[in-house]
Amino acid sequence: MTPAGPEDKRVPTAILISGRGSNMMALAEACADPAFPARIVLVLSNEPDAPGLTWAADRGLPTAVIHHRAYDDRESFEAAMTERLREAGARLVCLAGFMRLLTPGFVSTWGERILNIHPALLPAFKGLHTHERALDAGARVHGCTVHLVSAEMDSGPIVAQAAVPVLADDTPETLAARVLEQEHRIYPLALRLLAEGRLHVTGAACHVRGAQGPDAGPLVNPVG
Repeated sequence: MTPAGPEDKRVPTAILISGRGSNMMALAEACADPAFPARIVLVLSNEPDAPGLTWAADRGLPTAVIHHRAYDDRESFEAAMTERLREAGARLVCLAGFMRLLTPGFVSTWGERILNIHPALLPAFKGLHTHERALDAGARVHGCTVHLVSAEMDSGPIVAQAAVPVLADDTPETLAARVLEQEHRIYPLALRLLAEGRLHVTGAACHVRGAQGPDAGPLVNPVG
């Protein structure tokens, strides 16, 4: 990690993890570029044995553990997290496989400064086991979503989405691997847009200032 100098204008960002944190890795690699508008000031886990902590520490990123089992309730656990995040100077928060539901109080404290990534095309398939459920439902298209966090699970204004076709011979594992590639692509994009101040929320919708959309052609599956 390149230390921040006194003139560093990049937005201080914390990442919350509970496990391996592959999306944390994608964010960290993006933030390693001095031209990227955000920098990582903390990787925080609620699980002491999260493998992502070792990965982050090996790359010089500050890490911390706030073990949720050490607290009597969610509010005291989240108060401890907020204190540590503020100590680190974080202004933005990215959830990267953070397996704890956040209370409305925590969400309101951080406002429209928390991002989450979900392995489905929200609002479809909220919750867990999204790839299995997409296959069971016969979905032809699946994907991932980065959204601003709201008090309701896997809700909040959508910032970015990426779609992949569901193939006839897909298993949950093969579909998950293809979606994960897109997660690693759109999460750094969403963080960049947030750090650049280009997101504007109106009601339930998130608008991106100056965004160039994709071609208007549809994604059709199957094609024959």
